[in-house]
Amino acid sequence: MSSFGSSLIVPSVQELVKKEITEIPDRYIRTSSSNLSLDNEIHYSDSAAHEIPVINIGSLLSGEQILAGNELEKLHSACKDWGFFQVVDHGVSLSTIEKIKLEIHNLFELPPEDKEKLWQKPGDHEGFGQMFVVSDEQKLDWSDMFFITTLPTIIRKPHLFEGMPLPLREALEDYALGLEKLTMTILEQMAKALKMDSNEMRELFSGCYQTMRLNYYPPCPKAEQVVGFSQHSDADALTIVLQLNETEGLQIRKDGKWIPVKPIHNAFVVNIGDIMEIVSNGVYRSIEHRAVVNSTKERLSVAAFHSTNLDAEIGPAHSLISPPHKPALYRRESVETYFKNFFARKLDGKSYLASMRIDKEHGEHSS
Repeated sequence: MSSFGSSLIVPSVQELVKKEITEIPDRYIRTSSSNLSLDNEIHYSDSAAHEIPVINIGSLLSGEQILAGNELEKLHSACKDWGFFQVVDHGVSLSTIEKIKLEIHNLFELPPEDKEKLWQKPGDHEGFGQMFVVSDEQKLDWSDMFFITTLPTIIRKPHLFEGMPLPLREALEDYALGLEKLTMTILEQMAKALKMDSNEMRELFSGCYQTMRLNYYPPCPKAEQVVGFSQHSDADALTIVLQLNETEGLQIRKDGKWIPVKPIHNAFVVNIGDIMEIVSNGVYRSIEHRAVVNSTKERLSVAAFHSTNLDAEIGPAHSLISPPHKPALYRRESVETYFKNFFARKLDGKSYLASMRIDKEHGEHSS
């Protein structure tokens, strides 16, 4: 399969930081006039009211009706009101988690000449680099990433999988399958909560399209002037994030304020993506989020993106738009068209999802 998109090749921030710079290159500095700047109010609170919900997968799957029912209601509420939640008792083994943490750390410690073999190629966004860079004037994020397609195996890029260190390849294989299973579990529970036809959910996501973005956020001496990853919502259906070290940086936008996420050790942070907002016909909402950086400490994470299978058509679930449900709020589009259009743009909040909405007045999609 051809690539869904490409990104202009940019320098490594990790290598830039090794030069012990004192001034930040202008292309990374976010001005207060930019909607990507960090001057929006950040809400710090120890109150449980400002912490993202925690869902216990073991309770969801328990045979105890009341316990499972209460946890399902918590999941439904989290997806409607937050778009983000953490999952514990998730069934992914500790050994799998520890292996992927170690091998991703080792990947970013490779010497530049070894990384060069895994760098993005012109016309492709997979490999080392940055994503969504579409012009030479565009502001850049203070981060490096390694992006790779993991499932289905038939569309993997051989030069990336065969070129990466063997321990990382083995760790990714194990981790990818573990997250695919967890994703299907969560999606089946979402179908139950939405009162959506469970067969329709399974058909959409069986053999799902899974990609991973391995993130390295170097420390920045003037962290307040840069952003690790620009604010955006995810294009997929369900994103599962694992924090690899103790440095925090993920923030979500709720009620007009940025709320820092405090990851539970070895739990996963899960968020609703644009595809799930479309499939649920707006019942579940994708949420804007961003990554900020630390002035003295590096931050590492891995985000796994799960979308419908590549033969599916993206649109509201038929079982959620037939009477007595409300009419479809989003148009239908092939997976290939959806992702090619998404990767051709720079990140800008939820603007791409907005382009998928149906204009009720004219019966067409909005721009």
